[in-house]
Amino acid sequence: MLNREGDTYLYLQISEVIRSRIIAELSPGDLVISEAGIQREFQVARTTARRAIRVLRNQGLVHTRQGEGTFVSAPDARGRPADPQTPIYQLIAEELRKRIKAGELAPGQAIPSEIGLVRHYGAARETVRRAVTLLREQGWVRSVPHRGSFVAPQESWPGA
Repeated sequence: MLNREGDTYLYLQISEVIRSRIIAELSPGDLVISEAGIQREFQVARTTARRAIRVLRNQGLVHTRQGEGTFVSAPDARGRPADPQTPIYQLIAEELRKRIKAGELAPGQAIPSEIGLVRHYGAARETVRRAVTLLREQGWVRSVPHRGSFVAPQESWPGA
């Protein structure tokens, strides 16, 4: 199944196997194999399993909910995963924007903390900061030094 002697990193090979399963067998919202499951099935280290999941997340195929697991993502409006060329910070900002529009995050409510976003998305702090900066520049959130970032009043949202 895996070519341990080849030039392709194991985590990339594993991500391709899981990607094939997602396309053939799973639907949006379905639970994807866990890191521990990847370790057992493919006989790899935890870091390799994490990298495989990160590749799938970066491709927009899956999303992770801390404490719950990794799930197949819904396709975008065109019926396909998010463009793998889209920078991660833009994907994070877009997901938060959708949560704000849907009312999951209400005006005045704190958005998840920087550390919470880092853990949720498996992204670097700077990536998360860029996402929040983008939302702030667009009028979706307001930041208060040493307190956090909060959903802006609805009248300041773009198009309001």
